[in-house]
Amino acid sequence: MGTCARRHVRWAYTPTCLHAYPPVIYLDHAATTPLDPAVLEAMRPFLTERFGNPSSLHTAGRAARVALEEARGRVADVLGCTPAEVVFTSGGTEADNAALRGPLTGDARAATGRGGLVTSLAEHEAVLRTAEGLRDEGHEVTFLAPGPHGAVTEAQVREALTPETGLVSVMLVNNEVGTVSPVAAIAEAAHAAGALVHTDAVQAAGLLPLDVDRLGVDLLSLSAHKVRGPKGFGALYVRTGTPFSPLVRGGAQERRRRGGTENVAAAVGFAEALTRAEAAREATAARLTALRDRLAARIHAAFGMAVRFNTPLEGFSPTSAPTAPHILSVSFPPGPAGPLDGEMLLLGLDLAGVCASAGSACTSGALEPSHVLLAMAVPRDIAAATLRFSLGTETTAADVDAAADALEMVVERLG
Repeated sequence: MGTCARRHVRWAYTPTCLHAYPPVIYLDHAATTPLDPAVLEAMRPFLTERFGNPSSLHTAGRAARVALEEARGRVADVLGCTPAEVVFTSGGTEADNAALRGPLTGDARAATGRGGLVTSLAEHEAVLRTAEGLRDEGHEVTFLAPGPHGAVTEAQVREALTPETGLVSVMLVNNEVGTVSPVAAIAEAAHAAGALVHTDAVQAAGLLPLDVDRLGVDLLSLSAHKVRGPKGFGALYVRTGTPFSPLVRGGAQERRRRGGTENVAAAVGFAEALTRAEAAREATAARLTALRDRLAARIHAAFGMAVRFNTPLEGFSPTSAPTAPHILSVSFPPGPAGPLDGEMLLLGLDLAGVCASAGSACTSGALEPSHVLLAMAVPRDIAAATLRFSLGTETTAADVDAAADALEMVVERLG
């Protein structure tokens, strides 16, 4: 069954017909966001009459090239970099893969003599699985355990650095609990040891500043569909002078850093979405912070000590740390009747008209406890009863209150 944005229709597919269900409250913006209508309009000409290949030399190709480079320039403006440092990708996953493999393999590794990686066990799967692949290929890879707040510290990274370390990869905002990592301090420590720095900033776009010089990073990943842009598109910032071997080969596109015909429509849409998100960033962050805190207060009032706040909010979680404004992760410890079932929590909310996430990876149809929470040393039976609410531009106070009411009803029924 698919999900949809608030006030839109949710559909279930059967072989013979489509059934419309009532509108839902969508609180899963960390998973994906609805496409901004203004973004669709910006993309539309490049999906229809302006279809030229930007590598072609004729008029249609040159027009596509102009649009592509204008989009690149708009993304660069948000990052505070030059357009030449922006590489368009098929999404955040490819950007993360390229960010790790680019400096640590092939000609890049030959140039630096450094193939080692330091990262965190709380990273997105795109980083973790790539890191495991590098380890299996013989690279020196160190996985750091996050603290109870969900992030690693500059001191941990500094201690893990070796002469072999070529790259440190630490996400800016954790996609499951919302913790903001001290990326600038980590970058300073890594650079002092001669290592490059990558940050996955997918969950930070439109909510936190992304100036690459202030962050001190050499590579930075973005995904369009997290900022109301199109799915299947993203970008990787690569600082000028960074040794980089292309992940996708096959052409001279993207200054020989990523082969393949460029998706001009998606690039235009991404640039429009990111620019609009950046323009509203401060107002959006303030509004979502208030809504997230309202939801946290409602949940705390309803459940007290019977709920665990994984997002390190002061006054709610045992430990506090800087957090992004849009994510709230909570878990339910076992009660007198035993552990709660995270999948039943999620399905119960869905039946009540609330779309959220279990904060888990789906494997063979079964929900497994979040690897982030397990890395944070959350007991498995608690981690298995987790919900992640993530707010977005369409979220209202009424949505938050209705979600809190629904959660109280669902937990009461399951308990």
